[in-house]
Amino acid sequence: MRLSILLVLVIGLFPAFAGAKDTNPLVGLQTADQARAWEAVGRVNMAGIGFCTGALISPKLVLTAAHCMFDKRTGKRIAAEKIEFLAGWRDGRAAAQRNAKRVIINKNYEYDNAKRLDRVASDIALIELDHPIKNARIVPFGWANRPSIGQQVQVVSYAKDRADAPSLEETCRVLGKNPEVLVLSCTVNFGASGAPIFVVENGVPRIASVVSAKAEWNNQRVALGASLGRPLRDLITSMEASNGMFQQVETVASTATNLTGSGQARAGFKKP
Repeated sequence: MRLSILLVLVIGLFPAFAGAKDTNPLVGLQTADQARAWEAVGRVNMAGIGFCTGALISPKLVLTAAHCMFDKRTGKRIAAEKIEFLAGWRDGRAAAQRNAKRVIINKNYEYDNAKRLDRVASDIALIELDHPIKNARIVPFGWANRPSIGQQVQVVSYAKDRADAPSLEETCRVLGKNPEVLVLSCTVNFGASGAPIFVVENGVPRIASVVSAKAEWNNQRVALGASLGRPLRDLITSMEASNGMFQQVETVASTATNLTGSGQARAGFKKP
């Protein structure tokens, strides 16, 4: 991947454990009224390992980050039977709880790939649930065209010290992008991996990306998100090929050819 900005990866590519400290200034969705539009966002729990964030894109499919499906201690895939999705998880209760039936990750994703930005670019996965979530309160999200540089986006996520209720960030923006990666001003932390990045179109939130990692860009803390487009369509096609469960695929535009934004420079990384 050709790069044109400086990105130093400092934290990311790991799920969260519920006990760590978090001081992010986000809006907690503590009440039913606050959380109503976001019930299809939920916690993805990996038994004995940690948690990430995910979101329904159909009654039986959860979109999340591929790296969440690996045990960071061993580098091995986590068995589907150890994964559960808690839609609308808040204060010890879920609007719906389902176990994973199987997981499909982006075919280009390599957990131990030393090229960190390549990992971000392919960092999406789909969890097929054992039973569909059919609840009028829990409406799966559609997905959006790629946002433009400067466009406002929103993130709903769980993370350390806010593991029991989601938080909303309404005012972050796209700082740079290429066809595979978005650079965002959003505040993210452990557990936010896999969180949906929304564009609001005519009052309706649609998923434009998912949170993959936390990084530094020109001394500014940023979030990195995997673009959807063809990788998501390919994942859905893989699901369809096996059981035909997801019949509608939306088109996601992909136009830019290089990462763009302010403060362009060569890329360099260090391990977190």
